[in-house]
Amino acid sequence: MCDFNTLTDEAKKLHHEKLLQCANSFGGKNFFLQLLEAIRETKPHPLLAHNSEFSMSLGNIKWNKVIFNDKLQLILKARVNEREQDNLLVNPDEKNYKKILNAVKTIKPIVFHVNPLHKEDGSGFFFQPFDVIDNNTTKLNLVFDALFFCSVDAVKKALNYTPKV
Repeated sequence: MCDFNTLTDEAKKLHHEKLLQCANSFGGKNFFLQLLEAIRETKPHPLLAHNSEFSMSLGNIKWNKVIFNDKLQLILKARVNEREQDNLLVNPDEKNYKKILNAVKTIKPIVFHVNPLHKEDGSGFFFQPFDVIDNNTTKLNLVFDALFFCSVDAVKKALNYTPKV
């Protein structure tokens, strides 16, 4: 997702529609982009919040389980593998396979709820961090990736994409 230009036209359209739907549920593109900028500016990473919540002037994100730094670092490393092999999980023969698998199993049940401060801005939305394709294939959910990891410019490209007819 983060390298939007390398996606197929079909994937670009899918990403555009999904992110636009999320943006509209949060109050529009500008509010959504402001949320992303606030997340990028927060140190340490917002996913490490002990209260499982990220708040800003336009709304908040809440989730149902604390995420620890070691799990976050494993997911960040696994993202590199996903770009190369289209799978978050590494080969079962690799050294850190079990650690990554355990991190995915730990984080997968978490549900993130994104809510605008004012209900007239939108209804909000929710998502889980991973899309499990089968027992051996897991991918980062495109909303999770866009919200917490991709550059704001990459998300802006996806939001402003005009699908080819």
